[in-house]
Amino acid sequence: MNVLVTGAEGFVGKNLVCALENLRDGKDRTRPALKIGEIYRYDVNTSAERLDTFCARADFVFHLAGVNRPKETSEFAAGNLGFSETLLKTLERHGNSCPVMLSSSIQASLCGRFDGSEYGKSKRAAEELFFAYGRRHGVQTYIYRFPNLFGKWCRPNYNSAVATFCNNIANDLPVTVNDRNTELELLYIDDLVSSMLDLLEGRAVRCDYEWVEPIFREEGEYCVVPVTHRVTLGEIVDLLYEFHDQPQTLLMPELPAGSFEKKLYSTYLSYLPKEKVAFPLKMNMDARGSFTELLKTQNCGQFSVNISKPGITKGEHWHNSKWEFFIVVSGRALIQERKIGTDEVMEFEVSGEKIEAVHMLPGYTHNIINLSETEKLITLMWANEQFDPTHPDTFYEKVKK
Repeated sequence: MNVLVTGAEGFVGKNLVCALENLRDGKDRTRPALKIGEIYRYDVNTSAERLDTFCARADFVFHLAGVNRPKETSEFAAGNLGFSETLLKTLERHGNSCPVMLSSSIQASLCGRFDGSEYGKSKRAAEELFFAYGRRHGVQTYIYRFPNLFGKWCRPNYNSAVATFCNNIANDLPVTVNDRNTELELLYIDDLVSSMLDLLEGRAVRCDYEWVEPIFREEGEYCVVPVTHRVTLGEIVDLLYEFHDQPQTLLMPELPAGSFEKKLYSTYLSYLPKEKVAFPLKMNMDARGSFTELLKTQNCGQFSVNISKPGITKGEHWHNSKWEFFIVVSGRALIQERKIGTDEVMEFEVSGEKIEAVHMLPGYTHNIINLSETEKLITLMWANEQFDPTHPDTFYEKVKK
């Protein structure tokens, strides 16, 4: 399948082209039935001759090109309607009846706050053009009215508040929120791209619209990406400052699968400047080696790394409720555990050559001994709760009396 993508250098276009390339090149094997051939990239600097060739050879067209922040209002019609006419006439001239997808906007509803929108009017006109083209030639048309978009590679200070907030907060620049209660409907770029690949596999989600709300119907006139998120500006900014502070707090917020928080964090990270990509951690050092907290979570404990010098024993304590995993990743160690009030000692010899996890059991005093006389022992440790200095739940007692 040869695919033409107009607006290939834009936010959506770049992400879609990369996804198509990964499928074509065998880097993405999640859709084995989808065979991608040539990917034709059209953008504002592409010649008319190349567009003509692309339209002759395409088996599917994603029409993503458009104008949304022109210098003059008249550019809306030229960019969103005029080029759509050119594209469809070129396909028509070649007798190419391949399916076509149009990237429209929720503003095309011309309802509520979008009433009178010149951008919305130009998008509505493009929709009607595509509908008429489909009816005239029996061509399958897929028209999507996208809400606000966000994700990696979105241009800040342009037409996405999320991109601007991510960029500014990541770079310690101020942000302005006039009304924290303003709610946005947001569509994540990976969800959008996934739906476009579903479309290539013949699995479009159809709908009609009542005002700005999609009503899911199998025979609907429009198509829709079924997963969006409704979030206020205040919630977005609060989350972004939480992400911003993570290198200091080490606290990773809850990021459930499919959640807006997870998608926003990925978006935020894509705007980090080089000097923030790496950040120092506090190493608590003494004559025995070091102990460094790596990451804390709200409900799933914390991760740390422990480095022991040759021959050193660490631990010799127990907990009432807290429990841990010790995972030696480099070196050789002996882990010992003894149930409080008994004499029997359990021993586990572990090494980085065969990585395994050892439970530190509640009510068992435990230690870890570096068996090497020359090499450091490196152990990854996970505790089921963050360390609380007001309730450390840690009591000294040697394993071997």
